[in-house]
Amino acid sequence: MNVNQVLESTLSPDAPTRQSGEQQLSQAAEVDFSGYLTTLARELANEQAQPHIRTAAGIALKNAFSTREYTRLREVQERWIQQVDPNVKKSVKELALKTLASKDARAGQSAAQFIASIAAIEIPRNEWPELMTALVANVGEGADHLKQASLATIGYICETEDGDLRDSLTQHSNAILTAVVQGARKEEPNMDVRNAAITALGDSLEFVRTNFDNEGERNYIMQVICEATQSGDNRIEAGAYGCLNRIMGLYYDKMRFYMEKALFGLTVMGMKNEEEDVAKLAVEFWCTVCEEEIAIEDDNALAQAEGSSEMRPYFNFSRVAAREVVPVLLDLLTRQDEDAGDDDYNISRAAYQCLCLYAQAVGGELIQLVLAFVEQNLRHADWHHRDAAVSAFGAIMEGPDEKMLDPLIKQALPVLIGMMDDSVVQVKDSAAYALGRICENVSDSIDPRVHLPPLIAALFAGLSSNPKMAGSCCWALMNLADRFAGEPGCQENPISTHFQDSVTHLLAVTERAEADNQLRMAAYEVLNAFVTNAANDTLHIIAKLSDVILQRLENTLPMQQQIVSVEDRIILEEVQTSLISVLLAIIQRLEAEIKPQADRIMHVFLRVLNTVGPKSSVPDTVFAAVGGLANALEEDFVKYMESFVHYLYNALGNQEEPGLCSMAIGLVSDITRSLGEKSQPYCDSFMNYLLNNLRSTSLSNQFKPAILQCFGDIAQAIGPHFETYLSVVGQVLQQAAGVTMGPDGAYDMLDYVISLREGIMDAWGGILIALKQGKTQLLTPYVESVFHLLRIVAQDQNRSEALLRSAMGVIGDLADAFPQGEYADFYRSEWITQLIKETRSNRDFQSRTIDTARWAREQVKRQTSNAQAVQMS
Repeated sequence: MNVNQVLESTLSPDAPTRQSGEQQLSQAAEVDFSGYLTTLARELANEQAQPHIRTAAGIALKNAFSTREYTRLREVQERWIQQVDPNVKKSVKELALKTLASKDARAGQSAAQFIASIAAIEIPRNEWPELMTALVANVGEGADHLKQASLATIGYICETEDGDLRDSLTQHSNAILTAVVQGARKEEPNMDVRNAAITALGDSLEFVRTNFDNEGERNYIMQVICEATQSGDNRIEAGAYGCLNRIMGLYYDKMRFYMEKALFGLTVMGMKNEEEDVAKLAVEFWCTVCEEEIAIEDDNALAQAEGSSEMRPYFNFSRVAAREVVPVLLDLLTRQDEDAGDDDYNISRAAYQCLCLYAQAVGGELIQLVLAFVEQNLRHADWHHRDAAVSAFGAIMEGPDEKMLDPLIKQALPVLIGMMDDSVVQVKDSAAYALGRICENVSDSIDPRVHLPPLIAALFAGLSSNPKMAGSCCWALMNLADRFAGEPGCQENPISTHFQDSVTHLLAVTERAEADNQLRMAAYEVLNAFVTNAANDTLHIIAKLSDVILQRLENTLPMQQQIVSVEDRIILEEVQTSLISVLLAIIQRLEAEIKPQADRIMHVFLRVLNTVGPKSSVPDTVFAAVGGLANALEEDFVKYMESFVHYLYNALGNQEEPGLCSMAIGLVSDITRSLGEKSQPYCDSFMNYLLNNLRSTSLSNQFKPAILQCFGDIAQAIGPHFETYLSVVGQVLQQAAGVTMGPDGAYDMLDYVISLREGIMDAWGGILIALKQGKTQLLTPYVESVFHLLRIVAQDQNRSEALLRSAMGVIGDLADAFPQGEYADFYRSEWITQLIKETRSNRDFQSRTIDTARWAREQVKRQTSNAQAVQMS
C-alpha cells in the first residue's frame, strides 16, 4: 500500500475515490493494527511530508479510536490494549508527542486529537503517567507553537464524555491547572498561546473542583479569567466570558464574592462590547445565572415539599442585577440583522433568549421594566425598535403570574394583532411569534368570542403574505389548536366554529403555485394539528378532508417519472411525507370511522411504496400511517396483509436503513396487536427477521429493547401458539437480563440498560398472558430467572416508570398464572413487597402505573394466602 497515495485519496472531493481510500485504510487496520498505527504515526511526524498528507494521517489515527456507538468504542479501545505490543505503543505515543512541536500547526492539532484518543484509554488505567508532566513542561518551556499544541491537547482530553476518563482527570487537576493558567496569564505575550490556554481552561473547569474549593487557588483562577476579559483580543475575551459562563454553572455556590466585586460590572460591560462574539458570551453568562437560579428554586421547593432541610445556596443574582442587566438586553434587541437566516444566532437573538430566562427567574419584577420599553418603542419610526418592543412583550409571557399578565394581554392583543399589518416583515414575524407565546403560555387570557376571530384571521393572513412569517404563524396556530382543543373526545370546542374556514385556508395555502416548499410543509403541519385537536362536531369535515388529501397524494405518484434533479426528489418526498402525516392524523382522529376510506388509503400507500426510490424517508411515514390504520381497523386489517406484508418483510431485513428497519419493528407490534390470532400465518417470518436483527452486528443496541417488546406483542396476539417460539425467546430474554451497567456509568449505556429491561419485562408480560391459560407448565423453567431480574430492578435505583409498570404487570401475571401458590416463597420476599410499595406510593407516577402496582399487590396476597390454604389441606 502506497500510504501517501491512499491518504491523499481520503481527502478527495470525488466520493468513490474517497470511499476507496477509506476502505483501504480500514482493511490495513484489520490486517495489521500495530503496523497501521506505526505507519500513520511516522507519516504524521514526518516534517518532509506535505501538510495535507500529515493532516490525513492524523485524521485516520484519530478515527481508529473514534465511534459514536458505545459498544463499538469499547471494542476499538480493547484492540489497542490487547493487540498492540507495548514497544509499538511507546513508539507511536512518542511520535505523536514529537509532532506537537511541529511548525505545521495542522499537524500539531491532528497530533493533539490523536493523543487525546489514546489518553482516553490509558489515563484511566494509569498507563501514561508521564503525559500530563510532558504537556505541562511543553507549556512552561516550549516554543510558542509547541505551547499552543500542548494546550490544545489538554483541551481535547478534557472535552471527553468518557466516564472512566472524567473520573481519572480529577487526579491530574494540579497539572492541568498549572499548564492552562500559566498560558492564560496576562504576562503571556503570544495571543495564540493565551487563546489556546483559555480554551483549555474552559474545557478543564469541571475537573478542578478540588482546586476551586481552595479559596487562594480559586481567587487566582478568577483573577486570570477576569483579566482575560480585558485582553483586547476578541478571541480571548470571548473565551474568558465562556469560562465565566461555565464557572457559574459549576460553582454557583462560590460566586457571591466575585459577583459583588467584579462580575456584575464586567459582564454588563461585556454585553455592550462591539464585537458580537464577545457580547453574546457575556449575555450567555446571564442566561446561565437565570438557569441556575430557576433550577435552585425548583430543587429547594422540592426539598421543602419532601421535608428536607438541605437547601442549595441561593443568592438572587438575577433579581439584584435586573435593573442593570435588563435595560442592556432590551437595547440589544434593537440590533437585529435583517439578513439573518432562521438558524443564525446573533446578539439580538441571544438577548431575547436571556430575557425569556430572566422572566422565568424573577417573574413579575420584570414587567414594569419591559412595559416601559414596549410603550416607548412600539410606535417608533425605526422598525428595529418596533420589532424589539413586540419581541420583549412576547419574552415575558412565561414566568410572571398569569393574573398579573392577564390585563396586560387583554389590552395588548388588539395591538399585537394590528402589528401583523406592519410594513416590515420582521415586525410582523415577531408579532406572530409573540402571539404564539401568548397562546402557548397564557391562553386563558384569550377570550374565544372576542379574540379568536381576529387572531385566527391575522395569523392566516400572515401565513399567506410572506414565507418568512410561515414558521411563526404556523407555530402560533398550532398552539391555538392545542390550547383550545378541550377535553379529548369533546363534542365541541372554541375552534369548532373556525374549523371549516381554517381547513379551507390551509388547503388553499398549500395549493398556491407561488408557495415555496417551506410554507407548504408548515401549512400541512398546522392542518395536522387542527385535525388532531378537532372536536366531534367537526368529524364530518375531517372525513371530507380525507378525500382531498388522498387525491393530492395520488396526484404525486406520476411525478416520480418527472424528477430530473436531487432537489426535485427532496421536494416531492417532503410533499408526500406531509400528506401522509395528515392522513395519519385523520385516521387517528376518525378511528373506526375511517373504514369506508380504508381500501383507497391502502391502495395509494402500496403505490407509494412501489414507486419511491432507495434511501427515501417516505416509507417511514407510510409505515406509521399503516400502523394507525391497523389500530383503527383491528382484525379487519387482515384483508390487506397479503399485498402489504412483503414491503414489511423487506423493511425488517433492511439493515442498511436503520430508521426504516426500526419503524418496521414497531409496525409488527401494531399489526399483531390489531390482528390478534389472525396474525399467526405471518409470525414465523416476523420472528425470523426479528431474531436476525437481534443477532446483527450492524444494527445498534438501541434496536434490541423494541425487538424484545415486539416478542411480547406477538405472544399476546397469538396466545398459546407462541409455544413454538418460547425456547428461543426464553433463552434470548435470559441472556439479555445479564446485561448490566459498566463501572464508568456512561449515560447512553444507562439508558440502554433501562430500556433493555423494559423490553424484557414487556416480553415476559406478553408471554405470561399468552400461556397462562393451559400452558403454564411451559413457563416453569424460566420463573426463577424472571424473579432474578425483578430483584435486580428492585435493587437498582436507575429505573424508569415504564420499567416499574412492566415489572408490576409481570409480578401480577406470574402470580395469576400459578394461582395455587407454587412460587409463594418468592412472593414472600421483602424486596417484592418493597418494590410494589415504592411504585404504588410514588406521587409522580401516572394512575395506570399505580393501578397496576395495586393489582400486583392483590395478586401477591392471593398467591401467598392460596399457598397457605394448600399447605393446610
